[in-house]
Amino acid sequence: MRGMQRFAPQIVHISAERIREELVRILSEGGARYGFELLDRAGLLAHILPELKACQGVQQPPEFHPEGDVWQHILLMLDSMKQPSRTLAWGVLLHDIGKPPTFRVAERIRFDGHAEVGTEMARNRLTQLKASNEDIERVGSLVANHMRFKDVPNMRVSTLKRFLRIPHFEEHLELHRLDCLASNGRTDVYEFVRSKLAELKAEQLRPPRLLTGDDLIQAGYSPGPAFKRVIESAETAQLEGEIDTREQALALARQILQEDGQVVQSSKA
Repeated sequence: MRGMQRFAPQIVHISAERIREELVRILSEGGARYGFELLDRAGLLAHILPELKACQGVQQPPEFHPEGDVWQHILLMLDSMKQPSRTLAWGVLLHDIGKPPTFRVAERIRFDGHAEVGTEMARNRLTQLKASNEDIERVGSLVANHMRFKDVPNMRVSTLKRFLRIPHFEEHLELHRLDCLASNGRTDVYEFVRSKLAELKAEQLRPPRLLTGDDLIQAGYSPGPAFKRVIESAETAQLEGEIDTREQALALARQILQEDGQVVQSSKA
């Protein structure tokens, strides 16, 4: 241990790929918490993951995080992981690294925008570690979306359905579960989401589109930026259960485009 502490600064001369793969092993093969405690004790953590080291001593609002500072929260989550995928493990490790730079005290401790800041930081760190583009995207999505679960009970039906169909949503849900268990222990949103996933069929989450850009062109409209908004509006209405036919989608599209001042350019409509 004394030797590791003495030579810890030289870890930066080891290839990024080797460091990344050793970190993946620590994260995914069991004993992740102990592994990262040893990395910290050896003085290596500050050199290979300084944004994680910065989480130490960063206090959190006790009403939401009675477990202690950000570092303790992350350690508890690492301790609770059971055979995680590589990307889930990275997501757990990095999901709150945006908290130190966004820490402020108003009426209570706040970390405004920490998910957005943390997403950029996580992507940068994984890029430096030469992770694959797929892993960077998946972990970035985990960090970016982890705070959205608090809004689930108040989401519109269409918003909730879009949220539940995020690629690899099972990783998002497991990250949320671990996040809850390592903080206030409340898993009511987790259970609510699980019930919704069991209730909704695949075709309800991602139904065939009622309207496409080709449909709008056939209806006589010229392609333009409004097409995307019109198609999204039609899908929202479909997900909300307000429309269920192509004719209804076209009627909604005509209404929106007419309000925008767009007119039919041909006699096809």
